[in-house]
Amino acid sequence: MSNVLKAAFIFIAPNGNPDEHRSWVRTEAVELLTVAVSDYAQAEKVARSLVENENIAAIELCGGFGATGTAVVAEAVEVPVGVVRFDIHPGLGNVSGDKLFK
Repeated sequence: MSNVLKAAFIFIAPNGNPDEHRSWVRTEAVELLTVAVSDYAQAEKVARSLVENENIAAIELCGGFGATGTAVVAEAVEVPVGVVRFDIHPGLGNVSGDKLFK
């Protein structure tokens, strides 16, 4: 493997601030940027920025993103978007982000 994959993991949390709540993990093969957002609209904006400004080539979303939130992000960028699945997320009061962030 000659090229390093630059990927992002976006998680949704109350009061998530993507300017403050972010960190990199770098290995020889993958550089992963973890970023917190507070809602779907912010996730869409952050995803676009990461692809355009950080050369992110793949995005994974936390389980707090329901089907609607995943679609919002996937439609915003032209890189692969995956998702960890929790239909009821323990960090969001055991409900889907779709109920909280529509």
